[in-house]
Amino acid sequence: MTSSRLRATLRSRLTVALRERDRAAAATLRSALAALDNAEAVPTGDRQGPVTSTHVAGSAIGVGAAEADRLLLTDHDEREIVGDEIGGLREAERLYVEAGEVVRASEAGRGAALLDELLAGLDGKSAT
Repeated sequence: MTSSRLRATLRSRLTVALRERDRAAAATLRSALAALDNAEAVPTGDRQGPVTSTHVAGSAIGVGAAEADRLLLTDHDEREIVGDEIGGLREAERLYVEAGEVVRASEAGRGAALLDELLAGLDGKSAT
């Protein structure tokens, strides 16, 4: 796992949200962090399997034989992933409004605004 300015900011804001018992903000921030972690995962079909033991089915030989290095994300990659999260929240907000789920629509919109504000703050801009 890498530590970038964006991740540090997400974690810092998550700590504040948890301290303030802001469940909606905490869920949004956790989701963004999970999306970044998931993007670093190595696709399972792209690598050769480990050397296996003939004595125990499915076991790998050697310490760390079944481990793989995680992918490295650039700052641009991370911002794009968080941008996708914002897009997903905006779409959820729209669908909730259409379904008459005002509270859920508000939470999704608030989550998108939180991530928008966070990205804008990293760029030194005000959120739009």
